[in-house]
Amino acid sequence: MSPRSAVLSPDIAVLARDLRAGHRAALARAITLVESRRADHQAAARELVQAVLPQTGQAIRVGITGSPGVGKSTTIDALGMYLIEQGHKVAVLAVDPSSARTGGSILGDKTRMARLSHADHAFIRPSPSSGTLGGVAAKTREAMLLCEAAGFDVILVETVGIGQSETAVSDMTDFFLALMLPGGGDELQGIKKGLVELADVIAINKADGDNIKRANVTAADYRGALHLLGPRSEHWHPPVVTYSALTGAGIAGLWQKVLDHRKAMTASGEFAQRRREQQVKWMWSMLEQRIMAKLRTDTAIRAKVKKLEAEVAEGHVAPAVAAERLAEMLQ
Repeated sequence: MSPRSAVLSPDIAVLARDLRAGHRAALARAITLVESRRADHQAAARELVQAVLPQTGQAIRVGITGSPGVGKSTTIDALGMYLIEQGHKVAVLAVDPSSARTGGSILGDKTRMARLSHADHAFIRPSPSSGTLGGVAAKTREAMLLCEAAGFDVILVETVGIGQSETAVSDMTDFFLALMLPGGGDELQGIKKGLVELADVIAINKADGDNIKRANVTAADYRGALHLLGPRSEHWHPPVVTYSALTGAGIAGLWQKVLDHRKAMTASGEFAQRRREQQVKWMWSMLEQRIMAKLRTDTAIRAKVKKLEAEVAEGHVAPAVAAERLAEMLQ
């Protein structure tokens, strides 16, 4: 029997029904189920995601990154409230590779999303508090689908960490927003080439009061830098904009860039192609997680893994040979 035609267990059928009805408690329970490491919970989560899959895929998925102090939380709060005023339902998720060590920071960020955290049409969820970046990203992907099934039509995925998490968020969203601070040439020297290449828009925050001139100068500097880099898509050349999360100035224009990008990508066919590629990437990511889970949880295999690790560490077995032996164990 195929997953699509399989009969849902009673509990999952009820949860799927409540989720489609937009019940917030059901959404929270569903995401907790997805995040669980218990084998029976994981099986139920797969059943649930498959059941609600037809109700997913219609939301606008926006990734947001920026260095500490750039005002991500304030930006998400301002943008989220603007979108709610426009009739949208907004979900905020996080990808945090450091959460296993620190517990993440979005829990604290919720206090800085003062308005959004109390809005009826908003839902804020931190990333799991343990696991590798790949595991966190996989759970965030599933959570995103559950939010869409619950009727949220804008998903904001915040990268709390740095580096690899930016690529992970870019790979699961339609639009990638890089937030920057006003500054001079010295700050521009620290620009991360990889981040700018991922960005669909660079937005300079804190363009208010005495900072407006500095923000405009910084924006001009980034525009110059972008000319030296090839665009991510031939159908979209990333603009640089200024805004103020504090006053709300420029927030509407920032969202318009998201809509302009979606229109351009849809017209060219690149939007649908990218979504298809993301689905396949998600599949391989999930497979990698399953394989690693088997290596960690199968008692017989785990003992052999420990022995091989020791032999590799002592230099008695080459890493390539050890990897081949591990692969044979999984056959």
